[in-house]
Amino acid sequence: MHAPRSPSLLRALRAFCLGAFFELGRELESGADLPISLAEHTSPNRPTLYEYRPLVGAFVEARADRLGRREDALQALAALKDEPAAGIFARAHAGEKTSEDEALRRTVLVPLLVRTAEACGGFDWEDSAFERAYAELERSLFGATRAYGAVVPLVGLSAGGTIELGPGLRVRHAATNELQAGWPEAQRLLPRDFGREVDRTLVLELETELEGTACVVPDAPVVVGRAITVLRLVTAGAIAAGPVVFERLDWRPYDVRPAPPLAAQVPPGEPTRIDPFRARLVAQLVERLAAGVDADVHEALDRWELALFHAGPVRADELREALESLLGFDEGPWAAAMRAAVLLGENGRERDELRLALRALLDGDGPGARAEEAVRRSLVETLLHDSRPGLIAALDEVLLGVRPRAGTITGRVVAAG
Repeated sequence: MHAPRSPSLLRALRAFCLGAFFELGRELESGADLPISLAEHTSPNRPTLYEYRPLVGAFVEARADRLGRREDALQALAALKDEPAAGIFARAHAGEKTSEDEALRRTVLVPLLVRTAEACGGFDWEDSAFERAYAELERSLFGATRAYGAVVPLVGLSAGGTIELGPGLRVRHAATNELQAGWPEAQRLLPRDFGREVDRTLVLELETELEGTACVVPDAPVVVGRAITVLRLVTAGAIAAGPVVFERLDWRPYDVRPAPPLAAQVPPGEPTRIDPFRARLVAQLVERLAAGVDADVHEALDRWELALFHAGPVRADELREALESLLGFDEGPWAAAMRAAVLLGENGRERDELRLALRALLDGDGPGARAEEAVRRSLVETLLHDSRPGLIAALDEVLLGVRPRAGTITGRVVAAG
């Protein structure tokens, strides 16, 4: 083992782990049961394999409160609090109502014990297993930066490989049992048939490096919700995420948080596939939303996304309000419909067809596929424009015959399918 940065911390943590091993081993000898899981290894078009795994981590976690209040645990906490880096690490994990001691128990003591026990395959002590776990902890505590990651399962989407959606944000295939390996409770938190169906094999992953002393963790559910909105907008597929977001800090399980409710619901419709061409459009829109858009655009996006989960008059109402918020500009839904027809129609015939489709939407005759598509594409086009007021002014000039209609950039209409 390399020379430790803090020999006193090493001694205190080793004493805690040894004491916990002794107590847990004695409990097993007295008749306690070590739970076993039946791990299922699945992949499309391959036979399902099963593996029995002792749930050492779950056994420790169930007794974490008791173990964390042993005398050797209190001494280990005192040694940790003498290290400023440990306090920074704990504050990154601690919630508003979590004390420093509790945060240190949860983020250092118990994970170190779990990693050592899992490496030993139980509670027969091995120095090498503890040394590896401690070396990993020390790199986390004393590093200048922290590695943050969040992973959320996807439903309704397939891809040929990893798809980059922006800096640190990607869609990729889930590794076999990668979530269950880090989070024992993951099996009951995954979407139904995840890993078995072609459109349920991907995850959305966020990775970023955090400054070690500040260690401000991203709001992963917000990023996930934004990405799902854009994926739905670009692909028109029945896509969802979650139901939970699995977070890690320095490659250790950090938290499990619920995905935004709207993002976690599967809308009616068909699964879809994302390719590198549409991925570029998704990346543009994700960047635009992250940079901030005005309140009317947010309202339009919310209304459009809510419409995905409704039918009939309610769906039509949501789409009509989305279009008005997007292009009405205080002049009502009819002005919004005329602007959308000019925005999307390549020639006079297309613009007239769009006008009629949107008029039916405004008159309450139901959404209609053409009108629904027009609202979706209008959102894409408006988000890609540098200035919504400037876009609306340009569309009004086209309607008045003051200027010719500008051609649509090809990359912007990839969403049309």
